[in-house]
Amino acid sequence: MKSLLILSSLLLFSAGLTADELNPANRLLDLTHHPIGYAALFLFFSAYALAMIEEVTALRKSKPMVLAASLIWVCIAGQYVSEHRTGLPEQAFRSSLLGFAELFLFLTVSMTYLNAMEDRGIFDNLKIWLLKKRMSYRQIYWLTGILSFVLSSVLNNLTTALLMGTVIMAVGRDNRRFIGLACVNVVVATNAGGSFSPFGDITTLLVWQKGVVPFLSFYSLLVPSIVNFALPALIMYFFIPRGKPSASADATTLKRGGIAIIVLFILTILTAITFENLLGLPPAGGMLMGLTYLKFLSFYLQKTSDTAEEATEGEEKVLADRAEKNQSFDVFKQVSALEWDTMLFFYGVMVSVGGLSFIGYLDLASDFLYTDLDPTIANVLVGIISAFIDNGTIMYAVLTMNPAISQGQWLLVTLTAGVGGSLLAIGSAAGVGLLGQAKGIYTFGSHLKWMPVIALGYAASIATHFFINRHWF
Repeated sequence: MKSLLILSSLLLFSAGLTADELNPANRLLDLTHHPIGYAALFLFFSAYALAMIEEVTALRKSKPMVLAASLIWVCIAGQYVSEHRTGLPEQAFRSSLLGFAELFLFLTVSMTYLNAMEDRGIFDNLKIWLLKKRMSYRQIYWLTGILSFVLSSVLNNLTTALLMGTVIMAVGRDNRRFIGLACVNVVVATNAGGSFSPFGDITTLLVWQKGVVPFLSFYSLLVPSIVNFALPALIMYFFIPRGKPSASADATTLKRGGIAIIVLFILTILTAITFENLLGLPPAGGMLMGLTYLKFLSFYLQKTSDTAEEATEGEEKVLADRAEKNQSFDVFKQVSALEWDTMLFFYGVMVSVGGLSFIGYLDLASDFLYTDLDPTIANVLVGIISAFIDNGTIMYAVLTMNPAISQGQWLLVTLTAGVGGSLLAIGSAAGVGLLGQAKGIYTFGSHLKWMPVIALGYAASIATHFFINRHWF
């Protein structure tokens, strides 16, 4: 992917002065001060505003974002056609599409495995195990926070937050104070936990796939991420009510194939790492190879199920009951259960940002952030902005700018974009998910009250990064 992106960049932005001089039609148009450019900005920010208020309007966020992306490129291509400069918009659009395709394939496999784990009852068993331990509120506070930090390094932050939110709501019940504080803690822990793992969050995944930070270098952010989570958690701990909840749950049995799916998921991650680090191939290819592991397991589970025999019309109900008993498994049902709205939202974002970059706006932003400002200040600002705009969008924009900064600064912006979303409840998918799950208890205002504490952790994590990773600068 790296070579293709470099080739695309050369074709689009620096394809040789000689070619431009010989054929002016190959030059990019500067539309930053053109009505087309202003229209593109209006479309992008209008669509993003609608996506942010999805809970109010009940309009799926992918709809305005995909429409905006399409209209932005229609405007761009129309302008180039009117000036008889065809070809360049097509190349730029294909470059954006290639970036999304790799991300889409990677996330498709990852989310399919998560859906399969949920289908086999793995998450339900984890929740029930926690409930049966009869811990105090303060113990549950720390346990859910630590589990959120650990799990989000391999699971997406929304899944992790909702899982821990289910536990918090179950054990907290009527204790609103505990639920509110525990939800804030989970949001901070989830975002921090995903910031040091290449596949823990959309930001790190984008940086890894771009190739600007090697796989193992991400783990130099482990200690700063721990500081980002632990410092606010320690301060909020003293406000957690004492006492012990009375929560119980019936035991459930892990469905057939559950343990095997966990093992295969780990093997899939290792395959993706091998593709990237040892073979120089896109990690999405390794993930797709890992999907075949799950498909073969699905085939085995189906063939060894008692329902493999053909049913006559009178036996349908009997065999349906037997299917439930034998817990057959179909991998394509897990694929169909993907969060398609989120996938299409990312498409809209990445293609829109690609259009704004083609117009020239990201060059202007890059000049301001990484030329007029010190890179450290710029990267800290990126993290603060990610509290208002999705961190994946921010990171993709930075990667598209491709500033000439050190690896230490690339690690810094990876950290700040990942954990900056914790400053506000709407700054990350984890926060937005818990706002809906603990509606009326965990709110935008209840999170905002603890923003100074979270900001302290944000600043401390940056300072820690500079202290322990100073050799990268």
